[in-house]
Amino acid sequence: MTTPADQALPTVSLRAMEPEDLDMLYRIENDAQLWDVGATNVPYSRYTLHDYIAHASGDIYADRQVRLIAENADGHPVGIVDIVNFEPRHCRAEVGIVVERPLRRRCYAQAVLRELHHYARHVLHLHQLFALIAADNEAACALFRKMGYRQTATLQEWLFDGRNYADAKLFQAIL
Repeated sequence: MTTPADQALPTVSLRAMEPEDLDMLYRIENDAQLWDVGATNVPYSRYTLHDYIAHASGDIYADRQVRLIAENADGHPVGIVDIVNFEPRHCRAEVGIVVERPLRRRCYAQAVLRELHHYARHVLHLHQLFALIAADNEAACALFRKMGYRQTATLQEWLFDGRNYADAKLFQAIL
């Protein structure tokens, strides 16, 4: 069923990574402002990222993770969505999403999560997705709430930025 809110979202699709995605992946992985929300704190070389694209199996059961490229209706990449910490026994996984900086605040993140939910439910047969979000990242918290996630826990001093510890909020969605 399509709701009025769905109709307002841009059209996006998810696909596997291609060598042509190297420049976008390089920009995102080397954006130091994103390092505090992920597990990375070092820059990646083009060679390393090229090798990653070339050798990623795309098999979530083998790798326990998968990275997908989100494209707009014109076939232009708008961002990346990761499914990580996949637990096949419990039918759950963690989600991470990054929309290219110039395209933020245009509802792409909502559209990408909507597509990801469909993929997770109907292709991967997941029961649950979850996200760990820095407590002070109000935009991300609002996004996940809007997409039906419930905050179920606050993890004290969970994230470390090199100087300070910060709380993280656990958001869960039952698909």
